[in-house]
Amino acid sequence: MCEQENGPDPRSGDAVAERKRDLRERLLTARRHTPQEVLDARAASLGAHVLAIPEVAFAGTVAAYVSMGTEPPTDAVLAALHARGAHVLLPVLLGDNDLDWAPYEGPDSLRDAGRGLREPATTPLGVDAVASADVVLVPGLAVSADGVRMGRGGGSYDRALARVGENALRVLLLHPDEIDQDVPAAPHDQRVDVVVSAEGVVRFTA
Repeated sequence: MCEQENGPDPRSGDAVAERKRDLRERLLTARRHTPQEVLDARAASLGAHVLAIPEVAFAGTVAAYVSMGTEPPTDAVLAALHARGAHVLLPVLLGDNDLDWAPYEGPDSLRDAGRGLREPATTPLGVDAVASADVVLVPGLAVSADGVRMGRGGGSYDRALARVGENALRVLLLHPDEIDQDVPAAPHDQRVDVVVSAEGVVRFTA
């Protein structure tokens, strides 16, 4: 029997990239149209859920990030981790979109890095510093039912997560309606262990 040709193979690299672009556009549009009061109301619940995860509560080193714009907020989480004595690492974006890592020493240790980014002003420790983390908190735009994360397309966190130790917990922070999406997966895409939103915590099984 001859195969009928109905366009590009949906598993091909070009088709996956196109589907990701469409999904990113839809989710970013939804974020832009979410009222600020809704985002503010979600902040406290999100932070409480993150800090209640046992692996986070007892982690010695946490790699995290400084949220920007309409991303789920991380400022309170960073402050709480720092206050309890955790060693917190934050990313420094390099010219090739890879991530260096530097210590977080409180809100006053952050500087404006342009394009809405805030980065630590402390001395960077190298791209492999993330491998020392017990927990890694990462941003994204969506996650599938089996833990495939979709970011903004730069590949920064896929590279960083590939360096993370096999026993580290990978935690993605999202808005509730970004969970359980039909995320097209490419070979380089990294999975996460947990997703947290203002509505709670979801763990993915291997």
